[in-house]
Amino acid sequence: MDVRRWAFDVFFINANLDPDAASFRRALLSWYRKNRRDLPWRHSADPYAILVSEFMLQQTQVATVIAYYNEWLHRFPDFATLAAASENDVLHAWQGLGYYSRARNLRATAIAVMEKHGGTFPRDLESIRKLPGIGRYTANAIATFAFNQSVPIVEANIARVLSRVFDLQTPIDTSAGRERLWSVAAQLVPRRNTGQHNSALMELGALVCGVRPKCLSCPVRRFCRTTEPMVLPRKKARPALQLRTEHHGFALRRHRVLLEQSQRRWRGMWILPRLESAPPALQPLHRSEFPFTHHRITLAVYAHKSAAQRTPRQNWFPIRELCSIPIPSPHRRALNRLLAATEQRLS
Repeated sequence: MDVRRWAFDVFFINANLDPDAASFRRALLSWYRKNRRDLPWRHSADPYAILVSEFMLQQTQVATVIAYYNEWLHRFPDFATLAAASENDVLHAWQGLGYYSRARNLRATAIAVMEKHGGTFPRDLESIRKLPGIGRYTANAIATFAFNQSVPIVEANIARVLSRVFDLQTPIDTSAGRERLWSVAAQLVPRRNTGQHNSALMELGALVCGVRPKCLSCPVRRFCRTTEPMVLPRKKARPALQLRTEHHGFALRRHRVLLEQSQRRWRGMWILPRLESAPPALQPLHRSEFPFTHHRITLAVYAHKSAAQRTPRQNWFPIRELCSIPIPSPHRRALNRLLAATEQRLS
């Protein structure tokens, strides 16, 4: 029998007590202390600051988040300030990060903390999980990083590490695969310094055990079961990318632009007015593409001649005020280019 596999089978049964589990954690933490990145949220145990970072880091790269994180804490330094802010101000501060439901949930959580918990973030997992937009990962992340509770976390980087270390063949985006990951993560969790352990696993996945793993540099490679790291983690087949064209209008009058408040994808934000279809015999003034979930959207913008008959959700905004209005990035880019082209024609 393979000695390494036998050792891991024992370790797998009782990770908190088995010497090999302790060896795994020692090797991991030793590497982490020497190689970890200096990220701003790692300097805080404030549950509010950690909550902000966790919401921002969902489906967004670390390099992008850092500037937003620092500016957000300057503008909304605590639960009370965020709860008192308008949704318009919150969406404006979030613009550029995408997935705007995160911003709305973050504000809703701040309101819930103020109204239901007297402004103090709860420590128990059950209460944390009841807050808006907080699932198992976010709840456990706050518990471990803010309160150093001995709980596991599983996000994309950790899922990649654990899939390879334990050679997990079940797709991780299935119920069985997710439960398997959380099970092995729980068995690795130490009784103390859990926040450091979880940070180290995450950092290993980000810096070493990436999409293209650097196995020769891995501090825990002697524990790793897989012989095919490039094929792990396994996932279900992705649905085919759907192509969609969305038609919008551009109307400019007396240094004002007509915008419409979105009720769908960018609920609460302001976009160029929607058109049911492309106006006949007209070429778009602007065309661009952007990804959204399983879609690739073509944004086509046309001269909007019927702008005088605006709907209740539409409004004219002075050009000078556009910088203070929450506008999703694809529409802001289109607006900036169209306004610049208009100014150039008139000059």
